[in-house]
Amino acid sequence: MLVGFSLGLVGGGGSILAVPLMVYVVGVPEPHVGIGTSAIAVAANAAINLSNHARGGTVIWSCAIVFALAGMCGAFGGSILGKMLDGQKLLALFALVMLVIAALMLKTRARVGLTGVKFSMDNMLAIVGLGLATGTMSGFFGIGGGFLIVPALMLATGMPIMNAVSSSLVAVTAFGMTTALSYAWSGLVSWGLAALFVAGGVAGGLAGTRSARHLSERRGALNTVFATVIIVVAIYMLVRNIHGS
Repeated sequence: MLVGFSLGLVGGGGSILAVPLMVYVVGVPEPHVGIGTSAIAVAANAAINLSNHARGGTVIWSCAIVFALAGMCGAFGGSILGKMLDGQKLLALFALVMLVIAALMLKTRARVGLTGVKFSMDNMLAIVGLGLATGTMSGFFGIGGGFLIVPALMLATGMPIMNAVSSSLVAVTAFGMTTALSYAWSGLVSWGLAALFVAGGVAGGLAGTRSARHLSERRGALNTVFATVIIVVAIYMLVRNIHGS
């Protein structure tokens, strides 16, 4: 439910929450199994939340689809590299990247964004380039990458954060499934746990989507919530890694 709520609210944070929960709470002994399993669960929950946002008309499909297609190529390559790195080191490195992204989001928290954004020749290179880059990072860290995708979409197109949150779920679904297939091929997925996470995520996603629509009416509020979620979980992951070492 927490993972689904996060995805519905800010379009990201699902894998960031799912991986620590699977490793530290559920007790999955191998971080890579937690990463692979969460990728499937988050991709499925993102697809469900995408349908909720799509009904609200906030998804900018032309930008989202091109971004996702470019990112899938990067996600496949990144996932191969990620499986080569020690699981605990992967989580610690990821936490540091999260803090950088959170700082960038807070810096632009009051930006309203441009209305009527769509895919064009003017933003094509930015969308494809940032899609490929975020997809590679998502695959490397074994996550859906919503917290990377939202600011990347805003940077590439200038769209408001509410549209970025909604549109990001297209890429989160695509990146998550690409990464999950790579991990499943290596036998690093617990299918039973993935099913339970998806079931709980349905209820949480509905609540998160409603909250996102409410917060979007307040300038900068959703950016602040987004950054706060990232910072809190990043600090938690760093503390756990330091304590574990």
